[in-house]
Amino acid sequence: MKNEAITPRDEDFAKWYTDVVRAAKLADYTSVKGCIAIEPNGYAIWEKIQSIMDAKFKELGHVNVQMPFLIPESLFNQEKELIEGFAPELLWATEAGERKLEERCAIRSTSETLFCDYYKKHITSYKDLPKLYNQWCNVFRYEKETRPFLRSREFLWQEGHTVHATAEEAEWETKRMMDVYKWFNHEILAIPSITGKKTEKEKFAGAEYTLTNEDLMYNGVCLQDGTSHYFGQKFSKAYDVKFTNKDNKDEYAYYTTWGKTTRAIAAIIMVHADDYGLVLPPRIAPKQVVIIPIGKDNEKVDELCNKYQEELTKTGIDCYVDNSEKSPGFKFAEAEVNGIPVRIEVGARDLEKNIITVARRDTREKMEVEVSTDIVTYTKELLETIQKDMYDRAVERRDKLTFEAHNLEDMEKILNTQPGFIHAMWCGDEACETRIKEIKGCKSRCIVEDGEKIDDKCVCCGKEAKYHVIWGIQY
Repeated sequence: MKNEAITPRDEDFAKWYTDVVRAAKLADYTSVKGCIAIEPNGYAIWEKIQSIMDAKFKELGHVNVQMPFLIPESLFNQEKELIEGFAPELLWATEAGERKLEERCAIRSTSETLFCDYYKKHITSYKDLPKLYNQWCNVFRYEKETRPFLRSREFLWQEGHTVHATAEEAEWETKRMMDVYKWFNHEILAIPSITGKKTEKEKFAGAEYTLTNEDLMYNGVCLQDGTSHYFGQKFSKAYDVKFTNKDNKDEYAYYTTWGKTTRAIAAIIMVHADDYGLVLPPRIAPKQVVIIPIGKDNEKVDELCNKYQEELTKTGIDCYVDNSEKSPGFKFAEAEVNGIPVRIEVGARDLEKNIITVARRDTREKMEVEVSTDIVTYTKELLETIQKDMYDRAVERRDKLTFEAHNLEDMEKILNTQPGFIHAMWCGDEACETRIKEIKGCKSRCIVEDGEKIDDKCVCCGKEAKYHVIWGIQY
């Protein structure tokens, strides 16, 4: 039976998304306009994201640090491109109690300025390099239109800030971290993202270039989900971050930044969830298995539930027994809306036939399993099957919503019929990029590096094409 609290996805996608967020108790609105309360179910997913990514960062040699939440205006102003890019979204602190501050401070929207100020004081020689720092924190950007996880004024993220002795090392780091984001989306979130370089118009303010990780939602709208920026020596020159190189000469350091946010939770929802609620890939699910006893005070049922929990937990599977006073039907529905990948139902009647019932959340399929089955092996194999199947279905959906356009008429027809990833050639002229944006706000998502030519002419002006670009409507 359909969850009555959730609007059908194909009827109203925006309403469906918000309904899933609230029905699965991931987040709720607050009295602070544009800001959400991330509830325990939502924060547990973020903790899982954080733990997996943090382990990967450390494996690659990064360490965590913490920088201040406030940025003095004079420090921010040292890199003009950055402040121009963020000016509309900056929130300023001007008073403390009844005293006016000597200098107003921006509430952290991004931390390049603070890291560069720190590096200036702590780097003197090439022997001090590289610095591979990352911080997990919250930031604030005064967004006009907000939606839970997708775009809120305050959000959680990680921001890596690394400094290197050569351009080659820094560019390698920029690419390496984009590869990490792609690995994470493909292998952990079961989202088949694409990566490439942003156009000059769409790159991060102050960067030499930006690499991006782009996801395609179920409705064909694109979502930027992780970026990596190569700054070269731009910020180092602005903040005087120098070091003595191997030739005993002063040189400006080479700088990169990269980040991924709680927006990843929005991507999980909009790629995998359905009309019954959240659907979580097993590798990112905080609880992978729920065991539900059916019938009260039944010793055999309780013993088997506890045995399963102990065996599964010992092998690293996150599971729990739902011993609450709720009815079995309510427990089933709750596990389903919360997206728990596997549900094991243990009932007295089934035990008389030496079976249990196992349900997989992604397909809502139920299987009868003999009690004598090795539950650990069975569950591990099922979780891996679910992970793979969810990825394969996401690939199939992405490919179904991937198109080619050879002129503006093609672009308009696609965008007015069913948006998605649109492959089209571009001459490199910003005027053409602006003209394409007039069609339903369509933007360049990324330049396909080493992408084969699908045409000789620009999709907009008809002049000689230089770049193979993926375009789309974005969140």
